[in-house]
Amino acid sequence: MNAITQRKYCLLLAANDSDYVKKVYGGYYNVFVKAFGEEGERWDCFRVVNGEFPPMDQLESYDGFVVSGSPNDAHGNDLWVLKLCVLLRILDCMKKKVLGICFGHQVLSRAHGGKVGKAKLGWDIGIRRVNFVNALETLKLFEPFQEEPHSASIIEVHQDEVRMVPRRAKVLAYSDHTRVEAFAIGNHILGFQGHPEYTKDILNNLVDRLVNNASITVSSHLKNLNYLHTIKEQKVPGILSAFPFVALTLWNY
Repeated sequence: MNAITQRKYCLLLAANDSDYVKKVYGGYYNVFVKAFGEEGERWDCFRVVNGEFPPMDQLESYDGFVVSGSPNDAHGNDLWVLKLCVLLRILDCMKKKVLGICFGHQVLSRAHGGKVGKAKLGWDIGIRRVNFVNALETLKLFEPFQEEPHSASIIEVHQDEVRMVPRRAKVLAYSDHTRVEAFAIGNHILGFQGHPEYTKDILNNLVDRLVNNASITVSSHLKNLNYLHTIKEQKVPGILSAFPFVALTLWNY
């Protein structure tokens, strides 16, 4: 593939690499490229959490952008979060493809006028069954399937949520814990609350870190932690679930 036809994507990392991910995968960049990248593509990475943003004069050169998860609040007022909101509005005006994961999903909503805050039901940790709504038929996201799936399982680790989607948005999925599991704006913006890029070992390591730093406790989150314990011997649906397929379909829509 030559330089003229090579597809080019931009990963906006909103989190620093954990020691585990750095050791096992070489960093979150590699995790995302493995989940969403294809051979012959170019993926650039900017750590927006550290104030690194793509130059304005280079935005047009990208075919799409991915905003990662983050331990930070999408509803917070850190300078880099506010700057990211401005960038996302610019990308919308340019009709650039943007995929937001977890924090990225939430900050996309905020940037376009939606409301984000702490989850009313608290932490959601584990594998969550999410239900798709009829908006998927309008977007034709499941055309390659013989039968449109009604639900899918995806890894969830979050304590914030989208409380109200932007005016132009369509809700694509919901669960018994979170009202907005996915939404789309037009055919170029897509937000997922879950983590389709996560693997079982990344999930388990993250939970261990949350327990060790007292972000979650066994007593207050026993149900979730027991649920996680039961999946340690199971195959966790992730990259092959329907959610990443929706993302990739929208990517090329």
